[in-house]
Amino acid sequence: MLQKDGFFRNRRDDSFRQTQPVAAPAPAANAPAPSTTAISETITEVEKVVDRKESKLVVGHDIKIKGVEISDCDTLVVEGRVEATLDSRVLEIAEHGMFQGTIAVDQAEIRGRFEGEITVRSKLVIHSTGKVSGKVRYAKIKIEEGAEIAGDVAMLDKQASLKKVANG
Repeated sequence: MLQKDGFFRNRRDDSFRQTQPVAAPAPAANAPAPSTTAISETITEVEKVVDRKESKLVVGHDIKIKGVEISDCDTLVVEGRVEATLDSRVLEIAEHGMFQGTIAVDQAEIRGRFEGEITVRSKLVIHSTGKVSGKVRYAKIKIEEGAEIAGDVAMLDKQASLKKVANG
């Protein structure tokens, strides 16, 4: 029987054993002690990294999601098929991915297919393999050669898009 690594491991497996914390190496005898400024700067950097955690949802290649509202998601990566409503920061549709529905995002990169209503508050990029159809609103747009776009396409009102980004 094939056993996969990950969530479905046997709890008696070695990977679930409690590990002892590793002690920090002792400073060299002639090394200067770190200053309190250096320590506080390091703590601030660690806090920034912790605060930057983002929520990311990846819909895999053979996955289909239908009839949902996706919320509290910073980045959605679509490799399969999604029929949903989305309000997010970033949308990425992979080359074989398909999204059908209503979207409001800050940035979107489309390599696959999109059908529906999309509002991009910052920048929309449609790569050469991308196909977009429906109601399209954007602040900035980049369309590579070979990409397809059809439907009601218009630039967002600059004041409205700035307000949405500032409030969002």
